[in-house]
Amino acid sequence: MLSYQHIYHAGNPADVHKHALLCRMLSYLTAKDKPLSYLETHAGRGLYRLDAPEALKTGEASAGIGAVLARGGMAADHPYLGALAEVRATHGAAAYAGSPLLAAQFLRADDRMHLAELHPQEHAALEFAMSPYGARVHHRDGFEMAQAVCPPNPRRGLLLIDPSYEVKTDYETIPDQIAKLHRKWNVGIICLWYPILTGKAHAPMLAAVEAQNLPGALRHEVRFPPVRAGHRMVGSGLFIVNAPYGTEEEARRLTGMFSPR
Repeated sequence: MLSYQHIYHAGNPADVHKHALLCRMLSYLTAKDKPLSYLETHAGRGLYRLDAPEALKTGEASAGIGAVLARGGMAADHPYLGALAEVRATHGAAAYAGSPLLAAQFLRADDRMHLAELHPQEHAALEFAMSPYGARVHHRDGFEMAQAVCPPNPRRGLLLIDPSYEVKTDYETIPDQIAKLHRKWNVGIICLWYPILTGKAHAPMLAAVEAQNLPGALRHEVRFPPVRAGHRMVGSGLFIVNAPYGTEEEARRLTGMFSPR
């Protein structure tokens, strides 16, 4: 149940989609002089190396961040590229930042960060990567952490739900988790990432979430070719509750970036 390690997939097209939109939202939120909370349910190790054997084995980053940097498909001043550049200035050109480390590039001294990771080795690596940033790193189930922390202090903020979906019941339980979290934290931005697989396992989950008629809801999906032969993921999706100003415009730009050329 705890076999998933994101190092095999770091920097792939789904990461580019998720991280570009996340960084745009955090850039907007931190432009205001008000503290915020950043929460993440499945944080991974935070920092990855794209020259690691695991990453080279799949080569997924070449179709994701590698392609973006090579073809200049994203504005040079995009917050995502700026945050990644900051991480690489510290950790080297082969470094890739997961969402916790990207978020840390935006957060200020008065902001708070809660990160959950259940996998023992990933949790240890996450603690090490995030130790300079004052993050609270929880070694527990991510949904349990989110339910316990919400509503966070400060109340203004964003929660990223980013499971691997190796636990197949996630598709069934996530709609209820989101409903409970929104009842506890109705001002919170809740951002759910999901893979678009050839079998469309995400479809019933999204239908159940959309049926809740949550405020400021934005669903955005991009499609891309399988990153390698036999790979079942053909797209990436985000469902955002209380989407901040400018998120929909950014989503349209990303749609254009992922469109066939």
